[in-house]
This record gives sequence, structure tokens and C-alpha cells, in this order.
Amino acid sequence: MANLLDIRRRIKSVKNTQQITKAMKMVSAARLKRAQTRVVSARPFANKIREVLSALAAQTPEDFHHPLLDVRGDERYLVVLVTADRGLCGAFNTNLLKAAQVFLKQNADKKVELLTAGRKGRDFYRRRGNIVGEYVGLTGKGHVDFAEALEVARDIIKRFTEDEELDKVFLIFAEFKSVLNQRIVVDQLLPISRTTDTEGTDATPSAEGKDYIYEQPPAEIFSRLLPRLVETQIFRALLESIASEQGARMAAMDAASKNASDLISSLTLNMNRVRQAAITREIIEIVSGAAAL
Repeated sequence: MANLLDIRRRIKSVKNTQQITKAMKMVSAARLKRAQTRVVSARPFANKIREVLSALAAQTPEDFHHPLLDVRGDERYLVVLVTADRGLCGAFNTNLLKAAQVFLKQNADKKVELLTAGRKGRDFYRRRGNIVGEYVGLTGKGHVDFAEALEVARDIIKRFTEDEELDKVFLIFAEFKSVLNQRIVVDQLLPISRTTDTEGTDATPSAEGKDYIYEQPPAEIFSRLLPRLVETQIFRALLESIASEQGARMAAMDAASKNASDLISSLTLNMNRVRQAAITREIIEIVSGAAAL
């Protein structure tokens, strides 16, 4: 049985840990509020631009070609994996990595390359996958600027347009639903679909069947708007990931604080039992000594 001093040291250690988890929970709660506001503000534009451009692309003539629209083969993939830069957020990173592993297993016959946004994904696939690009520090500070998302999007567009052997680009990220619920999304980013199918997104196919009038040639319109669509989707994925990470960390730290409270109660009860046993033993020794005299 542990002595009294060891138990007291452990109780003090658990209390110090509990102070850290409570502080991290408060920080995550403050960051989550800002991240959630940005996500809610970005979703309508991201969904609408995807809806409108998909409808426009569906009505273009079959002989119209654009590098971001043209369907290629089905042999070589680029997977953009968005994870967190830090841990202590429950199963957030684990679920993303599992989704990526499932995708790689399902497409084992394809040549798959990885572009990671986040230190956790980079570290996990450093020796397990073919990483062709990495971005670290985008989500670790709790917010992301559009200029940073623009850099990632332009890198992806450049890789897809210059490398003619690259057939498809997929995006894996966590979509924020609530503090306790984050949905893992695996979405094809490129080539952009020519249909109005919005399955897996919050958009509604209200643009289907509309007749659009082009004030500029389709080539000029798509050359300007299709890259913006990719940039918007990357920016939204990063915002969703930040909000999901903060929500997962807030829930994890709340659970850790509660577990620390339970452990402190258990250790305190054990300490009282050890102290009572020591007192009882001393009394018995005193009474036995008095009786012997």
C-alpha cells in the first residue's frame, strides 16, 4: 500500500494537470466561437459557387475544354489531407488518418500521392506514404487567412494542370457539425464535375434547369471562376478543420477535467483510509504498551 506522502504527491500532480486541462478547455471554447462564426459565414458562398459553376459546366457544349473540367483517366490520384498541427483533441486526427487509410486501401491499385496540410498528417505519412507536398502551421494558430488557403489552392491547381498524368484530386477533411460531432468528408476536388449533383454538401440543386446567358465567352468565365472555386473549397476545408479541431479539443479537455476530479476523489478517499489505518495502528500500540506495564 502506498504511503501517505506518495498519495499526497499524486493528488497534487493530478490537481496541477486538471488546472491545465481546464485552461485548455477555456482557450478552445474562445477559439471555437470565432472559428464557428467564420465557418457559418463561409459556407453559403462556398456552396453557391459550387452549385452555380456545376450547373454552368453541365450546360457547356461537349466540345468545350478546360484543364480543370476535362475528365482524364483513373490511374493516378492526389489526396489533399487536412489534419491538425497539434494533438490533445481526442480522436480528431485519428479519425482523419483512418479515413485516409481506408481511401488508400480502397484504391490500392492506383498510384496515390499525398499533399498534407497539418503536422499530424505529415508525421504519420512521412514513412508510410508518398508525400509530394506539405503545409505546416496553417491551423495551429487557431485561424487561417485566405492568402494561406490561396497558396495551397494554387499549388494544387499547378500540379493538376502541369502534370497531365495526374487524373484526380481528392480532399479529405473534417466538417464541423457540433462540438461533439465532426463528419469526415472525402470529396473529389478536381476535375470539377459537370453535373449538378450536390450529394455530400449543404448545397441544393436549385440551379438545375436554368438557362444562363453568357456576357463573356465561356472560356473567359471559366478561366476566372474555376480557380476561385478551388480556392474557396480549400479555404472552407481549412476553416471547417479548425472549428472541428477546437470542438474536439474542448470536448476532450472537458472529459479530462472530469476524469481528474474523479481520480482526485478516489485518491483522497484512499489517503483518508491510509491515515485512519495509521492512527488506529498507533492507538493499538499505545494501548498494548500500557497493558503490558
